[in-house]
Amino acid sequence: MFKLLFIADPLETFKVYKDSSLAMMNAAHQAGHQIFHAKAQTLSSSSLGITARCELLQIDKKLDPWFSICSSQELPLYQFDAVIMRQDPPFHVEYLANTWLLSQAERQGAFILNSPTGLREHSEKIAILEFPEYISPTIITRCVEEIKNFHQQYLDIVIKPLDGMGGMGVFRVGPDGLNLGSIVETLGEYGKRSLMAQKYLHEIQDGDKRLLLINGKAVPHVLARVPQKGDIRGNLAAGGVGQARPLSEKEKQIAEHLGPILIKRGLFLVGLDIIGSSLTEINVTSPTGFVEISAQTGFDVAKFWLEQLELTLMDK
Repeated sequence: MFKLLFIADPLETFKVYKDSSLAMMNAAHQAGHQIFHAKAQTLSSSSLGITARCELLQIDKKLDPWFSICSSQELPLYQFDAVIMRQDPPFHVEYLANTWLLSQAERQGAFILNSPTGLREHSEKIAILEFPEYISPTIITRCVEEIKNFHQQYLDIVIKPLDGMGGMGVFRVGPDGLNLGSIVETLGEYGKRSLMAQKYLHEIQDGDKRLLLINGKAVPHVLARVPQKGDIRGNLAAGGVGQARPLSEKEKQIAEHLGPILIKRGLFLVGLDIIGSSLTEINVTSPTGFVEISAQTGFDVAKFWLEQLELTLMDK
């Protein structure tokens, strides 16, 4: 039996019918492991080391609420067999501060997934630049003129902030260039913030696909998040509809290339976003899609995650 701590958002905010963190917790609880929860805001430094307010849970998804708290106490993170960092984005200054605290906890003996160094090093949007052979034309800049030149070259582009999530702040600018200057000025706060511009991929109409890598290995199905009529965003939070599909050969190729690289960096759970055959994001903070893929295919993603975690912990 392992002692597992999940650092996550408040339990009351979990969407029971689709929450991936809950799916992980439930799988581990059913297997007999001890499940603890801590809010990210409770991370702190004390004479005990890096600690958090840790709640020992009993879980029953049939009940409302689905959890009961057996005990709550301040505990050092090194006392757990694994600390599962599942704080939702956005990646802001407080998130960054938490990764610094978690790095100190690692130095004290804690085992943390995903690695705080990996979380810091992998901006979910910028990280794709390491793999140019898999991405569509992309620039990151604060300069309005550079984005205008990029638009003139590709005519149909998407512009988004680097710290957005769930499709927030994503704009498409077509060949007429309507509102391009206004969009860039508003999103970029007149040159204060960097923006990402990418060639618009018409394959988005077939879905923005989420490919899950667990311990460097691909889940055998992607979750294609298909935009609804009148929207370019496939994100489920923006109204997209999730459809599970077997991996294509190109998706397998991307997974086989990136998987070993990312796991060496302590990125145990990663969500690759792929439109058509192009890699668009590498999500490392709190990837989702477990429940939808499991429900539609019968492949138990949470069970696979747990098996890989158990193997990792036994090999330590």
